[in-house]
Formats: sequence, C-alpha cells, structure tokens
Amino acid sequence: MKALSHHLDDYLRLRRQLGFRLQVPGILLRNFVRFAEQDGAGFITTKLALRWATLPATIKQVHRASRLGIVRRFAEYVSALDARTEVPAQKLIPCQVRRQDPYHYTDENILQLVSGARQIDPSSKIKGPTFATFIGLLAVTGMRVGEAMGLERQDVDFNQSLLTVRRAKGNRSRLVPLHPTTVQALQKYSCLRDQIYPRPINPSFFVWEGGRRLFHHTIHPWFLLVACRAGLRQPGGRRGPRLHDLRHYFAICTLLKWYQSDVDVEVHLPELATFLGHVNVGDSYWYLSAVPELLKLATLRWERVEKGVK
Repeated sequence: MKALSHHLDDYLRLRRQLGFRLQVPGILLRNFVRFAEQDGAGFITTKLALRWATLPATIKQVHRASRLGIVRRFAEYVSALDARTEVPAQKLIPCQVRRQDPYHYTDENILQLVSGARQIDPSSKIKGPTFATFIGLLAVTGMRVGEAMGLERQDVDFNQSLLTVRRAKGNRSRLVPLHPTTVQALQKYSCLRDQIYPRPINPSFFVWEGGRRLFHHTIHPWFLLVACRAGLRQPGGRRGPRLHDLRHYFAICTLLKWYQSDVDVEVHLPELATFLGHVNVGDSYWYLSAVPELLKLATLRWERVEKGVK
C-alpha cells in the first residue's frame, strides 16, 4: 500500500492538471498527512480527520468545516485506491456560510474612491496613480482583484483595446475588451510608470513603491483608508464596501445600460458571464443584486410584455 504522502502527491498533481491551483488546500493537506504520520496512522479514518479538523480548540466552526471538507475530498480519491479509507460524512461539522451582502456603489462613490486613491501618499510618485488606475479598471471591467494584480505588460494590448486575463479562477484565460477611455487611462498610467521606473524589475503592469508587484496585503489597507476618508466605512468597522464589490457595480451598470437600451437582457446575460469570467450564467446571478433603479426598469419591461407592447 502507498503511504498517504504518496497518495497526496498523486492527488494534488491530478487536480492541478485539471486546472485547480489548490494553494491553501495543498498546504493544509500536507499538514494533515504529517498529523496522520505522527499519529502512526497508515490510512484515513473519520476519527482522525475530525481530530485534525478541530485543532486548535480556538478555531472557528466555519474553518473546522472547511478543513474537514478538504480532507473529505482527498479521502474520496484515496478510497478508490485503499479500501481501508473512511470518507467523513459531509455534515459531521454543521456550518452555514452566508455570503456578505454586496455594497451597491453609486457613480459618485466610484469617483470618490478614484480621487481619494490618487492622494493616498503624496510623497510617492507611483502609489496614487497605481491605486487610482487599479480601482478604475476594476470598476469598468468587473475583473477580480487578483486578476488585475496579476496583469503583466504583455497582457495589455493598446492597439487591439484588449486585456488578456491569464490563469484566472479555474485556471482559465479570457479576453476583456476595453472602452477607448479605459485604454487612454491605462496608456497614461503606463507612460508615467515607465518614466518613474524605466528599468522594470518584473513584468507586472501595476507596480508599487520600488517597482514591486501589487499584493493583497498592500492594497487592502490602503483601500480601507480611502473608503473611510470618503465616508463609506467607519474607522475600525468591519462592515462597508470592499474592492470585490466593484464586480457588483460593473454587473449592475451593465444591466442598467441594457435595460435602458431596450435590448433583450436575457439573451445578453452570457456576455456578462464571460466578462466576469464565469463558465455558467447561473454563477453571475449573485452579482445582479436588485437596486431600486434596476427593479423599476425590470418591472416596466415585464409590464410591457404582459400588455403585449413591444
């Protein structure tokens, strides 16, 4: 029989070949296998998985459930190769995960954020322009934060007005067409960036102080500061707008334009899903949260259909 560590190597290799990155799950599963080896276990049992998933004692319930789920998927794979394997039941650690309601930005909010981002650090020539352009790009394309951070210079085609998003969620890539005004904004930023750092130290399109790449731990504290200054969040508060909510803003603005242009919105929904990087249209519905203006337009459209008015 193969050791659990060998099964894990095969499992991670297979899943990653299928397009899953498994960065955090991979680390956690390595931790689980070490735990099992230290315990002298040669195969996975429900009792073993539960003991590991609930450590340390201070861990939150949602994290316990997530850890058990990661082991359960690994155990399902191993069970086909080792009949001694026990697959933990899905509901052994009950937990309801509720997605945080999105913040509905207004056009004025976006202008406030972009303006505030330009002023985050007057002593730096690059931080303000980078952050302002970054926020603007998220708002007009609906890209994920990580996708925008991962953009490289070769991914931005000014001549074709296209962005190439590589290694997105599910290890998929896609093209994102750009409006002429967005191209102009990106070109302006690109020229400024190259003036400040004529010799790039990495291929990243967006750079921070010293020409370094952007990272989540760099961007999010600055976003919280800008949002607080704009009055959109309370200092130290846990509620309020997030960078991720700019995807909702993009989705809702797109729907409003379609309704106002009197096009068949349902027919065009696959286009929105493509912009957002979703394989299934159903995955995009979460981003179509109802706002008063959108509800009004949808109701008027329904009433016209009921009355047979084109």
